[in-house]
This record gives sequence, structure tokens and C-alpha cells, in this order.
Amino acid sequence: MDVTIDAVRVALTEEGAQPIVVLAPDDDDDILPIFIRLEEGVSIARGMEAEDIGRPLTHDLLLDVMEELGGRVERVVVSELDDHTYIADLHIQTPRGETVIDARPSDSLALAARTNAAVEVADEVFEDGRQSRAQFDDLQDIRDVAEIGT
Repeated sequence: MDVTIDAVRVALTEEGAQPIVVLAPDDDDDILPIFIRLEEGVSIARGMEAEDIGRPLTHDLLLDVMEELGGRVERVVVSELDDHTYIADLHIQTPRGETVIDARPSDSLALAARTNAAVEVADEVFEDGRQSRAQFDDLQDIRDVAEIGT
């Protein structure tokens, strides 16, 4: 199913701030939350805002290298849930054709946020992880917690 990156939120846990990327389908009130690391959460938020901070960060650098070599991010598919770990496939169009690369969802979504590439979630993965949007709407936006733009 097609989804959009709705937001990157932060839950306060006993271990500290825990970023969550919220994936939302157009045709469902529920969402798929994926818990990620702070660095990737900030990177996804920067990509969503198309914020240029000067020197490239890791995801910007990877995208620059990929594009210089003639590649283009086509889509990201969150394809599996394996022992509470989400698995994603990064679909890249290259001069030699399409290639699929196993990648963490957070890294894949950071690239998708920078390129407006399509994001998909396998139906069974969404069903296994779906949550009520209301559980996450009151959480802080990562931009309010982390210093974005520094």
C-alpha cells in the first residue's frame, strides 16, 4: 500500500527520547509507527523540509554519489517485519536497470524524503504494526526536540 511520511515524532521513554517515523496511508485512519534513532529522525525531518545546511550529511552524500553515477531513487518498500525489526527495500533506477538494495527503513525514508520517491508498505506489514493515529498525535515533533538546522 502507498503511504506518506506523515511526521517524525518523539516519545519520552525511560531510556530517553525515542524518535518515531509515522507512515500514513491515504485510505486508512491508522498509521504505521517505526521507532528509529535520533540521527535518522533528524535526517528524515531535514529531507521533508528540503533544508540545505551547506555541507552534505551522510544521506545527502549518498544521494549525491548515487545521482553522479546516474542512479535515481524510485521507491522505498517496507517489506517485512522480522522479530520486531522492519526491513526495507530501496529500489534504485541505474543506467543498467533497476536494482533493489536491502536497507534500514530509516535510511531509505531519509532518501525518499529528499527525492519525493514513492513509499510503500507491504499489506501484511501494515496489518502487523498498525496503530491508532491518536496515540502519536500528542507526541512532540522532532523539530521541536532536536536542533534542526545546526
